[in-house]
Amino acid sequence: MTTPHITFIGGGNMASALIGGLYKQGYDARHIDVVEPYAEACDKLHAQFGITALNKPGPALARASLVVWAVKPQTFKAAALETRFHTKHALHLSVAAGIRSDSIASWLGTQRVVRAMPNTPALVGMGVTALFARAAASAEDRTLIERVIAPTGQHLWVDQEQQLDAVTALSGSGPAYVFYFLEAMTQAGVDMGLSAAQAHQLAIGTFVGASELARSSDESPAVLRERVTSKGGTTYAAITSMEQDNVHNAFMRAMHAARHRAHELGDEFGA
Repeated sequence: MTTPHITFIGGGNMASALIGGLYKQGYDARHIDVVEPYAEACDKLHAQFGITALNKPGPALARASLVVWAVKPQTFKAAALETRFHTKHALHLSVAAGIRSDSIASWLGTQRVVRAMPNTPALVGMGVTALFARAAASAEDRTLIERVIAPTGQHLWVDQEQQLDAVTALSGSGPAYVFYFLEAMTQAGVDMGLSAAQAHQLAIGTFVGASELARSSDESPAVLRERVTSKGGTTYAAITSMEQDNVHNAFMRAMHAARHRAHELGDEFGA
């Protein structure tokens, strides 16, 4: 089978995670191009994967079967308009938050567009990515996208593009919520007399273990929580304190704020 040529526009963390996954699969680096204007990022890609990045798009990109857009939302349009003449026959995959496929298709002059919302655990092969494909993307196109995404962790397809804003709020931004709670738990541990290293190890171990228990259990998180919350006990005291501070509702409001901002990004940078 012919190896598809893949071009990445942007060589930052998410592009590196995807390239790293392909590299571990044994994907031939000769079939990967990267367009990255920053010299430091180019040097890093060359050191890690032997890839020589281009500092701007050019005719060589015409060989791409798949173009992966790993750029910031505010720079997407300009990059697309600069690149479109070299990639008309390619499938396009965007990992940019908020930018809708209507805008991407218009900028690039093609309907073969798939949007993805990954998250940063993809860097260690533990990510989760939601995918949405426009009607022009074929079954073969979807298979190629899945092949590229697979080494970064789990993936799922959504039927409605607007669902990606909710995905952004839940899993796209989600690692930051976990880190936020880890910060608080670690600081509390230090305040209560543990060393920073001890508190850090305990906090991370607790998140990893609880997540694995939730993943492997048929029971809901609510039931699992209730099982370790004996009335009058220590966990009950902690949960009661958080309920009095309205943490549950505040956290849900924060996620709705993230979804709203994802929608705004599409309006702001998608014109």
